[in-house]
Amino acid sequence: MRRLRCTFAVFVATLAGSFAHAQDYPNRTIRVIVPFAAGGAVDVTARLLGGQPVVIENKPGAGGTLGADAVAKAPPDGYTILQNTSGGAIAPALYKSLPFDPTKDLVPVTQITSSMLLFVTSPKSEIHSIRDLIARARARPGKLNYGSSGVGNPLHLTMEMLKHATGIDLVSVPFRGDLQINQAVMSGEVDVAVVPMGTSVPHVKEGILRGLGVTGAARNPALPEVPTIIEQGVPGFVVSGWQGWFVPGGTPAPIVDRIRQEMAKILAQPDMQERIKGFGNEVVGSTPAEFDAYYKAEIVKYTKVIEDAKIPKQ
Repeated sequence: MRRLRCTFAVFVATLAGSFAHAQDYPNRTIRVIVPFAAGGAVDVTARLLGGQPVVIENKPGAGGTLGADAVAKAPPDGYTILQNTSGGAIAPALYKSLPFDPTKDLVPVTQITSSMLLFVTSPKSEIHSIRDLIARARARPGKLNYGSSGVGNPLHLTMEMLKHATGIDLVSVPFRGDLQINQAVMSGEVDVAVVPMGTSVPHVKEGILRGLGVTGAARNPALPEVPTIIEQGVPGFVVSGWQGWFVPGGTPAPIVDRIRQEMAKILAQPDMQERIKGFGNEVVGSTPAEFDAYYKAEIVKYTKVIEDAKIPKQ
């Protein structure tokens, strides 16, 4: 496990200060476990929100389930938090079995952000749009490839949904995480990829990645020049991602509520909203009940996506 300390102080001033008078919580370091590799979209957001006495721990593996399992088995005292994505709603349908119960052993605290995904290629590529990608893939079935960070994660399933909707065939090339995928696209090692807005927007603005299409119902304000997939001839193609906080099952409701309240205050800060939106994400800050309902609906949705894509149980 790679243990990395957060360099931002935003979370310190708000969370630690606010909790100072809430009995004795917290009186020691809080761990936020990111179940993905350092440098990815979840890691970037966690470090933006974090600070002392918060420590970010990257625990990648098994599509995010290793980190989720570590939190599910942690003491339910508010000192261990999971920052996860929609991959947490995919796992129950993807794996034959999990070492924890995703709806009982993890308690949703708040959805932090909502975001669309971005299809990208190298600026040197001959692919200039989703229409172009579809046409070239149909002309050369199985010859084009794409970067993926593992079977069944949101990036992989989004590409599978495009393949299913358009009848094209692309070959998956696995990488460890978002950072490595972006690098592979830039170098031309892979033809295209689906990546989070959080790690790709700066690269598109710098001209070292080319945006082909976004998965939202409307264009993203961070990249207004990049059209939606719907605009490019794929009706109804909308895929949204999210990031949220979870704590171990059995964590006292007052602690869950307090964490949510302090996160809501952080997310309401104008400078924080500007930073998050600058990465192409939208701020949410939902209640535990709202996030719980959304999380369970996402599990149902992705169960159907996996069945339609005929992805075998892992």
